[in-house]
Amino acid sequence: MSPEEALGVFFILIGCAAPVVVIGIIYYLKKRLEHKQIMAAIEKGTPLSEIRPPKENGNLWIKNLTIGIALLIIGLGFSLMVRVGHEGQFIALILIGVGLAWIIRGILNRKCQMQSHAIQEASTTKREIPV
Repeated sequence: MSPEEALGVFFILIGCAAPVVVIGIIYYLKKRLEHKQIMAAIEKGTPLSEIRPPKENGNLWIKNLTIGIALLIIGLGFSLMVRVGHEGQFIALILIGVGLAWIIRGILNRKCQMQSHAIQEASTTKREIPV
């Protein structure tokens, strides 16, 4: 490899890594500022529940299914692109397996969420009926 080619590869790698580094720095600074705000609020005597309210997961199963389907499609694309017996097939199998795991996780989360909603609805209907 000539020095010009090596320099070109170096700049391409820097160009690919720069966004990751910038996002990492921004994330670090954001978390540090958030920590300072929480510590200042605690010093003032604010309860922790008012500082950071609990997050609701919402429809987590949709996110899991989306990730699983995306990984499955990428894995199938790798398997069709790479020749049989090549090390790329191993990567394709890993992506397909992880994608299937995310899909199963999404399906199980959906079932769990549907059951918890049914329990909540049953408990609210029991309270509304006078005895």
